[in-house]
Amino acid sequence: MNVHDFIEWMKAYVFFYPLIMSIAWLIGGVFFYWRREKGQSKEPPTLEHHPKVSVLIPAHNEERDLRDAVTSIFENDYDNLEVIVINDASTDGTQDVIEALMKTYPALRAVRLTQNMGKANALNAALPMTQGEVIVTLDADSMLDRHAIEWAVWHFIHFPRVGAVTGNPRVRNRTTLLAKIQTAEYASVISLIKRTQRLVGKLMTVSGVVAAWRKTALVSVGGWDPRSVTDDIDMTWRLETRFWDIRYEPNMLCWMLVPETLKGIWRQRLALALERVLASVQYPPLPRARAPQSRADAVG
Repeated sequence: MNVHDFIEWMKAYVFFYPLIMSIAWLIGGVFFYWRREKGQSKEPPTLEHHPKVSVLIPAHNEERDLRDAVTSIFENDYDNLEVIVINDASTDGTQDVIEALMKTYPALRAVRLTQNMGKANALNAALPMTQGEVIVTLDADSMLDRHAIEWAVWHFIHFPRVGAVTGNPRVRNRTTLLAKIQTAEYASVISLIKRTQRLVGKLMTVSGVVAAWRKTALVSVGGWDPRSVTDDIDMTWRLETRFWDIRYEPNMLCWMLVPETLKGIWRQRLALALERVLASVQYPPLPRARAPQSRADAVG
């Protein structure tokens, strides 16, 4: 293939790939709605029992937003949970915020790291402290919907092979054009992709903003890998190589902050792209195993 042929091939790829895949995402999203969501109650599911849930919030220089994240957890309707905040060697007033929150919420626990080692290390440091069967990870600048944990726990109760449930992030800062564009992206494009991937049987990644994990699944793969560029993609693929099922729950809502500058978006998307390439090379394709995906499936 000469240079001219390569350029022509790239032009065709750049034009047809987004077109074809957008059609696939639309069809998948419609089918997911018709098969999994249409006619289903939007009320949180009734749980036969309430296993202990441990919420981990890693925080590095999050004095501005941490209080909102912690408050959203304690205002959650789920009644059997613990919350652990990991102060990842913050240099601002994050520790002061944590200490004030511990006075407001006596059930809140905290881990203070003296050296900033990244999100994966922070989560690994807190994991041995957890008492819950289910681990929820939440970014410190996000807020969890009051029923989100109930929707996630339902999957773990009914399907022992479920290793993780990814949530449905929504944008809460909409003050700039870039943020508004991402609002549409997360509410439509990413939601359609997640729905379609769930129908196929293999989610490419859980949401790094909010996700729920079965503790035994995390332990089976040795916890989070500190060497990974993005912990969410790496953990998803490692769980799937052990044949854990990964679910998407559209009702597991979380309100997050997104980058509002071109530099911030570039750094975020570059890290995601790099980790997907690395994961594609590191982990081979796996055969698809289909399991029931919703309450409709569970009752036949």
